[in-house]
Amino acid sequence: MASPGLDGHDRGAKVVARALKDAGMEVIYLGIHRTAEEIVRSAVQEDVDFVGLSMLSGAHLILTEQVLKKMAAQKIDDIPLIVGGTIPKRDREKLKEMGVALIFPTQTPLDEIIAALKEYRLPPKA
Repeated sequence: MASPGLDGHDRGAKVVARALKDAGMEVIYLGIHRTAEEIVRSAVQEDVDFVGLSMLSGAHLILTEQVLKKMAAQKIDDIPLIVGGTIPKRDREKLKEMGVALIFPTQTPLDEIIAALKEYRLPPKA
């Protein structure tokens, strides 16, 4: 989980990360101001099941596209990308079309996020 770009807000990401940990999930939180390259490099190194982006800056479409391109370049575009934060309704379908697996706008209840991640069917790793 990371906050890409110039987004300096991380309270929500930290709260979600803690809730996921409390639910028994391993979470790697990279923090704020991360580049797409840093996020993808960490995902490869840690062999993650999901990549999560937390964004409140309004640059979610551009930043998501950058991460997805880096994921494809590293051949990890089979890992589900999750986006959370200030995501206007008008952009949610576009994010899905880009390849985002799950979207959690601000104020999504933590139990809903946890349930969605637990229910999401990951493809078997080769």
